[in-house]
This record gives sequence, structure tokens and C-alpha cells, in this order.
Amino acid sequence: LKGGQLLVSLRNHHKTVTCLSLSSSGQRLLSGSLDRHVKVYSTMNYKVVHSFDYAASILSLALAPDDQIIAVGMTNGVLNIKHRKPEEKKTLQSTAKRHPRYRVFVRGKDYMPKQDDIFVSKPVKAHLTKYDALLKGFHMSKALDAALQVRMKRPEVTVAVMNELKRRGTLKNALAGRDEKELSDLLIFLLKHLINPQFLPILFNVAEHIIDIYSPVVGQSSVIHKQFIRLQEVVEKEINYGEELLKILGMMDTLFATMTMKKESPWEEPKPILSLNSQ
Repeated sequence: LKGGQLLVSLRNHHKTVTCLSLSSSGQRLLSGSLDRHVKVYSTMNYKVVHSFDYAASILSLALAPDDQIIAVGMTNGVLNIKHRKPEEKKTLQSTAKRHPRYRVFVRGKDYMPKQDDIFVSKPVKAHLTKYDALLKGFHMSKALDAALQVRMKRPEVTVAVMNELKRRGTLKNALAGRDEKELSDLLIFLLKHLINPQFLPILFNVAEHIIDIYSPVVGQSSVIHKQFIRLQEVVEKEINYGEELLKILGMMDTLFATMTMKKESPWEEPKPILSLNSQ
């Protein structure tokens, strides 16, 4: 009636918003964006009440009529479908804990040891490291950030996390969306460890993805531009080394092949020839 009135302006995404969806009750608004996140807002105050993280940029999303299923389409061609567990299962789980047998497991929990008692300590539970827990929760970018924090003391851990991201097919997505400082730290790590033969296969792949993603914006920062030039020189030098090694390997293969050929000695006794004479 008023010709359209601005209710609120939301800035919770840091990339383009591609799709919106409203719940059947009208109490929740969902937005998908190219930053790989789906935000859930409350229409009462338009504050974020929940967020979903996905492996690729989001192009479309939709809710089922009963709001129990959310379907998300991504740029990598994957259709992701999430199903919300019904509330009845939670109540069943909570009541199952109060089963009479449960008292057997909690017996003696509040017992205080006396002075003459022998106290047996429990085995220490091994907790997952931060990057392992993030990988288990499918937070690829955060897992790479956590691995880069230990790159100075344990570079093999950082390379191992990169290799795991490559195995899962999410390495390029984890490398994207980084600011100037994060990209500079990543390039410094590559320049330092790219010459290590143990790390070369995976770091060479990381360098290819970085050049592919950030080459359009290299000229915007002088520091990044210099590091990209150094990275290009190191990559070209490694390629030249590889070509020289392949030449040497070919020469060695030819040499070994000639050495393994059996040569007939002139001093060997001639073998007898069997002749058949007709009678």
C-alpha cells in the first residue's frame, strides 16, 4: 500500500547473494551466497539464528513444504540435501539415559577417596587436533587456516592437510577467498618449501591453483606481485630441473639396457650339431 518500504538491510554475506527462500511458517528467511554459506534469519528481528557451510559456491536453495528438508545446488554440480531430525528422537534419547540400567554406570561418581585409598587414574582421552576436528566437520577453509598456523614448526603437517584437501577435491575452494596477508603468508610458505622433494608434488599443485585463482588481481598489491614473480621463477627452475633429470634418466636407461644384453664370447666351445643321415 505504501509502494514498498525498506524494513532492514542485511550484510551478513561477503559475496554475492544468489538465492532466497522463506519457510512455510514465515518465521525463517534463508539466503544463499557465493561465499559458500547459507544464513538463516528470524523474521522477527532479522538476526542470524543459524548458518550452514558448504564445499562450493551456492547457486540455488529450496525448502520442503514441511520445512524438514533443505536442498542446495552448488557450482561444482552437487545437489546437497539436509534433513532435520524430528523432535521425537531427541526425547527418546533423553529418556533412554534415565533407564534403570543407567544407575550402574553412574554409581560411585560422587565418591570422595579417603587418605588410605589407592587412586587409579583414568586413561587420558586423546583429543583430535584442531585441523583434524575441522576436517571431520567439513570446514575445509578453516582446517587449512589451522594448519597454516603451525607451518613454521611443523611444515609437514601443513602439507599433509593440503594433501588431504586435494584428495577430497576441495583444495581449490579452501585456497579461494583469502585477503592480502593470508595470501602473502601462503606464498612465503610455498617459496620456502617448494624446493623440498618430499613436498614438491602437492605444493606444485597448490601453486597452480593459487596462480589460477589470484592471477587476475596480482597487480593490485606490490607485495603479492613480487611474490608471484618469485614463485614463477621457482616453478620454472623446478621444471628445468625435471627436464634435465628426465634426460639423464633416459641416458641411464639406455646404458643399463646395453649392459644387460648377453654377448656371445669367441672362446665358447661350439655346440654339437645333430645330423641325421638316411640309410
